Amino acid sequence: MDQNEAFGRCICAMCPTYMECEQGKAFCMPGAKRSKCIKVENGCICPGCPVYSEMKFSSVYYCIKGSDAEQKPGRK
Repeated sequence: MDQNEAFGRCICAMCPTYMECEQGKAFCMPGAKRSKCIKVENGCICPGCPVYSEMKFSSVYYCIKGSDAEQKPGRK
């Protein structure tokens, strides 16, 4: 799945943590940048996202903590 397809299927905007920042969404995808605006964890719906399940992701709070790849153990 590429970034554009993920963006189209993404549910980030429904998340209680999400805040519009003219930065977009699909924070889970490789190469996506963390949000410049979102700083507080207010609940995460990533596990319910079709992108999350299709890509077999396992982390949460991508908007704050970075992409799934960035959150893998052993990665700095």
